[in-house]
Amino acid sequence: MQAAGINAVRTYTPILDRAVLDILYAHDIGVLMTVYAYGGAPESEATEAVRAVMNHPAILMWLVGNEWNYNGLFTGVPFVTARDRLQRIAAAIHVLDPSRPVSTVYGELPSAATIAAMPAIDVWGLNVYRNIGFGDLFTRWAALSGAPMFISEYGADAWDARGAGMENVAAQAEATTALTQLILARSTARHTDGVTLGGTIFEWSDEWWKDQAGSPSVHDIGGVAPGGGPYPDNTFNEEWWGVVTIDRVPRPAYDALARLYRP
Repeated sequence: MQAAGINAVRTYTPILDRAVLDILYAHDIGVLMTVYAYGGAPESEATEAVRAVMNHPAILMWLVGNEWNYNGLFTGVPFVTARDRLQRIAAAIHVLDPSRPVSTVYGELPSAATIAAMPAIDVWGLNVYRNIGFGDLFTRWAALSGAPMFISEYGADAWDARGAGMENVAAQAEATTALTQLILARSTARHTDGVTLGGTIFEWSDEWWKDQAGSPSVHDIGGVAPGGGPYPDNTFNEEWWGVVTIDRVPRPAYDALARLYRP
């Protein structure tokens, strides 16, 4: 990761192992730490995770929820229930650790009413899959809110489902290049009129366990996920998203990131 110029990682569950956090910090990689995503867990799970590691310098911000507008906190709770629960959790985290921002991760763009109903959210993460572009996303966000925003998921998988289907690492690299360039072109770190803090590409390595009907020892194809779909086939092949393979062998998408991220 450091060799590619990556300076932050987003987690989907808490990292409570300080040895892991130490390694990330030693390599100048900050952590966007998810502390609550599954609605079947008590709200106190979030503050317990924060309390456990909040004095570690690797942590940049706390995250609550992942595409909860799509999945109802993975338990199918109503939208308003999920929204209000995350607002309460974010407010409780602020009391415990006022030194860091709290973010929530939304699928696509929230409404102005949703943003207003969650004042404890400092930063909005947006998971966006619109093939090989972002359309009007940045313009719409700038008109919608002055709050900081980052692209919390973007990218393309390495399997091309068109025709008979085949691995297509060139298309994955093409999408990685185009989408990352669009993010950098609207970056607040690079431009005074920037809109986004940056992006956390989905994802570092393949996850062979994601096809629940398949075997974790088999690299399955297919899958269903919300959003418009990735380039070039608009199909979410859930076990093929890594910029490195399950054995950490870099794909051309990794090289594409490195060319854009390196100082």
